[in-house]
Amino acid sequence: RGASARPPARPAGQSRGCPGPGGPIRAGRGRGGAMADASGGREAVAVAVAVGAAPPPFQYSPDNVPGADGDVDPTEITFPGCSCRTSSCAAHVCSCLRQGENYDNLCLRPAASEEYARPIFECNAMCQCGESCQNRVVQRGLQFRLEVFKTAKKGWGLRTLEFIAKGRFVCEYAGEVLGFSEARRRIQAQKPQDSNYIIAVREHLHSGQVMETFVDPTYIGNVGRFLNHSCEPNLFMVPVRVDSMVPKLALFAATDIAAGEELSYDYSGRFCNSPLTDREQKTSEEDNRLRKPCYCGSRACASFLPWDGSLFSTPDECSESTS
Repeated sequence: RGASARPPARPAGQSRGCPGPGGPIRAGRGRGGAMADASGGREAVAVAVAVGAAPPPFQYSPDNVPGADGDVDPTEITFPGCSCRTSSCAAHVCSCLRQGENYDNLCLRPAASEEYARPIFECNAMCQCGESCQNRVVQRGLQFRLEVFKTAKKGWGLRTLEFIAKGRFVCEYAGEVLGFSEARRRIQAQKPQDSNYIIAVREHLHSGQVMETFVDPTYIGNVGRFLNHSCEPNLFMVPVRVDSMVPKLALFAATDIAAGEELSYDYSGRFCNSPLTDREQKTSEEDNRLRKPCYCGSRACASFLPWDGSLFSTPDECSESTS
């Protein structure tokens, strides 16, 4: 299953001007009093900003981009496409659906296991099927009207302006895709008062290997950077692959979500938001001195945000912890 952990997501300071899609996004009212689109027109659906809110500017990108270290290029197309020439691919003939159907009427199909996520591969740019193929969901980007707003204790937050059904794709957590060394360097360079957006996702394969993905939307990112943690979240994260083995970190609705409700996910990355195990809770208690308080307000609140200390360890220590 994918596992991720990071300190609280809070807005970072001024953009340092990293190259990326478009220029800095600044909230505010446009001409005629209309609310500005936080995505700067880069999403299929405009991202609203609550009246009176003004998040710090950042480079908006709806998709992952190569990190400053250049170790990983998420834009490179490495998967061969399917040869399906129908309007929508079928599992028994499509090479992209070897693991079975992924979606049912745009909703993610439930996994066979409650503990592990099955691999999800969408049809890609090399496929012969059309854009209407039902195996193209995450790659279409935002489909719901969302709004950035200021919370009472958690900094910036994100809420939906319309009903979202269970299983629907909500948004991606996109940013710079980094190698381990750069992700570790950025984490260790942070001061205690600095905000951290870096997420580490580890996928444990049947072969025993561990695939790591590090995404940092601090300077270049999308609307996912405004999502807060909750110990009882309404979203869960699933790595979805489209053009290459670099996954899109897709967030789906874990339950029906009402209009006006804040969107949140579990920073620890536990699949389908399963509760903490005794071992995970014990490890968390040992690291309490480094962790930040959780203000999710849920009945099951663990008091602290999830924490992953591997990026503060030496490379040898990290390799030992994941072996």
